Amino acid sequence: MKGIVSTLLLLSTLLSLVSCQDERAQFYESKIFAGGVVASADDLNKGRRIYQEYCMACHGVKGDGQGVASKGLVPPPRNFTLGLFKFGKVPSGELPHDSHLKNIILNGLNGTGMLPWDLKEKQLFQVVQYIKTFAPKAWEGKDKKLGKEIEVTKDPYGMAHKKSAIERGKFVYHMQAQCQACHRGYATKQEMDTWSMKTDGSNFEMDKEFYKIKLQDSEHGYQAIPVDFTWHFVRSAKTVEDLYVRIASGVGGTSMPAWIDTLSTDDIWAVAHYVKSLIDIKNTPQRKKLIDSLK
Repeated sequence: MKGIVSTLLLLSTLLSLVSCQDERAQFYESKIFAGGVVASADDLNKGRRIYQEYCMACHGVKGDGQGVASKGLVPPPRNFTLGLFKFGKVPSGELPHDSHLKNIILNGLNGTGMLPWDLKEKQLFQVVQYIKTFAPKAWEGKDKKLGKEIEVTKDPYGMAHKKSAIERGKFVYHMQAQCQACHRGYATKQEMDTWSMKTDGSNFEMDKEFYKIKLQDSEHGYQAIPVDFTWHFVRSAKTVEDLYVRIASGVGGTSMPAWIDTLSTDDIWAVAHYVKSLIDIKNTPQRKKLIDSLK
């Protein structure tokens, strides 16, 4: 990771020295973006310089994700010209709020080339507004609406009822939401049969793909890899609350839907606790024990 960081910082520095290659014109007028956010020409020009210094190496001069450092990065850097964002706190497909984009810049995305950047509040505002200019059809104009922000309800389980939350979440994950349709399954055939008998009186028909992750088409121009929670990084979530938000809002431009209108908030919390329990066994003997039990 240290090598990647050094390489990206070097590329950022070099690109800042050759920023004259950026053919985008200076801004001379203010712009109004979705949600009525107004950015002055001065803010946009300063945002442009911040972008050139910190973002252009990966996201490219044109904001299309084709920067000189993008080669070999998995997942590829975001293509801002699409106006699509994966990790807003709004239902997938809707425009995120500035605070969501600032949070990603400040904290980065786990397991990706998107590093945390130590920018001041004013700099964050300026670079976020500049990024919006890559997708004017999505962002610019008084008529553009931001998505409805996901409300984080009180966790009905908490630490006191964590075990019951995980048990409920495991059932919801496999039987109600059927998350294994994209992600992999983590329940045994016997568990699936037991739940299925209680649900419709029949044994569960388990296909050979049940324990595999399934590549999914996305609107980002490449196939998305659904996370194996015991192995991969969950890019936008570390805590149970983070996972609640991600399950409720989905992942923009991918097959991960917003579950806020499909599952109850209690069940979303339960799945969040269950997924966190899977994340917590990464690189532990418990993971091997679980995986061995599924063969």
